[in-house]
Amino acid sequence: MAKRNNLLIIILTIGVFGILNTEMGVIGILPSIADYFQVSIAKAGWLVSFFALVVAVSGPTMPLLFSGINRKMVMLLVLGIFVLGNIVSIFTTNFTILLMARIIPAFFHPIYCSLAFTVAAASVSKEEAPKAVSKVFIGVSAGMVVGVPIASFIASATSLQMAMVFFAIVNMLAFVATLLFVPSMPVKERLSYGAQVSVLKKSITWLSIVSVILLNSAVFGVYSYLADYLKTVTNMSSNTISLI
Repeated sequence: MAKRNNLLIIILTIGVFGILNTEMGVIGILPSIADYFQVSIAKAGWLVSFFALVVAVSGPTMPLLFSGINRKMVMLLVLGIFVLGNIVSIFTTNFTILLMARIIPAFFHPIYCSLAFTVAAASVSKEEAPKAVSKVFIGVSAGMVVGVPIASFIASATSLQMAMVFFAIVNMLAFVATLLFVPSMPVKERLSYGAQVSVLKKSITWLSIVSVILLNSAVFGVYSYLADYLKTVTNMSSNTISLI
């Protein structure tokens, strides 16, 4: 049982890493994207800002809509959509299509993350739940801290498309692992939509939502264009920027 739970936690962590990697990884390769698609760096930044905006908007609603469906099936659906989006990103030469290949998966981003933390907590005892959730949260940190420089390094060492392949490989690995090793998880007890929506009546909920939106706006607003700033102002090479 312990080994199975550990494997489940690892798979969930990889899945969260893959999704955050797709979200954040493009930050380090925005200059390459702007050059490849012949758009301004500001327009290339839409890939980050639109993704974040969709996640913020869909966060309170999308998990609710899928709350009554088998959790394994939902996770496979989300990971499958991300893999398809990654594949489209690899082969497209049209910026609008690339943008859509990111916006559509972004709607499903909150579903997987919320499920991953819920499933991790439910897979162990109440005493071990915080520890299990913290392990899965490593995927969030890794997606932000590790995914960005890796994608940037791959793009500078090989090509932009290979960086996109990196995103796809991680999500495909999570998809296959979920398909093969995660047991079916039907929803046994489910709150009504009304009961779940009632949380939106609480002021603390809206305060939290606004705080997250403002915090992420500040982070993405600066972080998104850091690579281009360093390249333009300091004349750093792409490899050096990826290390930073």
